[in-house]
Amino acid sequence: MDFGGGDEIRFERLGKAGVVTLTRPQALNAVTHRMVKALDKALRAWERDHEIDVVVVKAEGRAFSAGGDILHVYEAGRAGKPPVDFFADEYRLNARIARFKKPYVALIDGIVMGGGVGISFHGSQRVMTENAQFAMPEVGIGFFPDVGASHLLPDLGGSFGMYLALTGNRIRYGDALWSGLATHTIKAEDQAGFLDRLAASGDPESVLRGFFIPARRETDGPTLEAIARHFAQPSLCDVIGSLERAALTDAFAAKTLATIRTRSPTSLHVAWREISAGLTLSMDECMRMEFRILNRMLAGHDFYEGIRAAIIDKGSTPLWRPAGIDKISAADVDAYFAPLGERELEL
Repeated sequence: MDFGGGDEIRFERLGKAGVVTLTRPQALNAVTHRMVKALDKALRAWERDHEIDVVVVKAEGRAFSAGGDILHVYEAGRAGKPPVDFFADEYRLNARIARFKKPYVALIDGIVMGGGVGISFHGSQRVMTENAQFAMPEVGIGFFPDVGASHLLPDLGGSFGMYLALTGNRIRYGDALWSGLATHTIKAEDQAGFLDRLAASGDPESVLRGFFIPARRETDGPTLEAIARHFAQPSLCDVIGSLERAALTDAFAAKTLATIRTRSPTSLHVAWREISAGLTLSMDECMRMEFRILNRMLAGHDFYEGIRAAIIDKGSTPLWRPAGIDKISAADVDAYFAPLGERELEL
């Protein structure tokens, strides 16, 4: 089945299932524009196809998808042609997955971050194995949690989503299950059997009942209580103040504060506002908000500086502008969320 996408993404029918496989393992299945367009085309066709009852998205190699193809974004942006069209199509795809009328099963065995989250976690069943890890690490590269993170993360109880957004920390499958990010956990060795049974029945819920293995939460109770206390504060400055007060005697607060202080101050302010706002917005409204932010980020400094430090000059320290969290005003943050007029995202 050819929906485009070349050798980067494969589409096949297995019984009652339409199966999508990400096939860029050498690039940790980073999501490209070509993959986005092909997946969108496939979903439109399969939603109308009476012989397909369920869609499954999986990946080759040791990562599900480590994010979007940010090196391409960096190079295009530096050349004065930021790839706004790529993000517009990607965000439209994220919204399409969220409202897809058939079961959409993401089978995650390995790391899933950024753009990879966008094509998996808006589906109806998010299935993770013991090899899976989840992160939205964008604040560390001067970007912001996008691809619908403003819709996903606010719903997690105990301010866990705000914690993930502001730290970029990774979690394993138990935390993902207990927070509600994942809907099911299964053994990695059962993936092939699960797929065979799903192709035969087309009903993911009944099949998953036979494969579900409960995972224990990795983060302990006192740490979850600390996250809920610190990250529920009414402003970013209050979050940091809360961590600062506790850091004198509490190792978790000290470590978390140290992590946040390495992140882009602009990204932290934008992420805090975006995750707070997303609590009361629909998925489509979240994607429009994120597209507004995206346009400003691509015209700014920190995103390109973050990519330079992380990828171009591997492991160097980014020089954020402004460099201090207290150097950014409410008006500065407002500008990222301002309407785009004729350039608003059309869904």
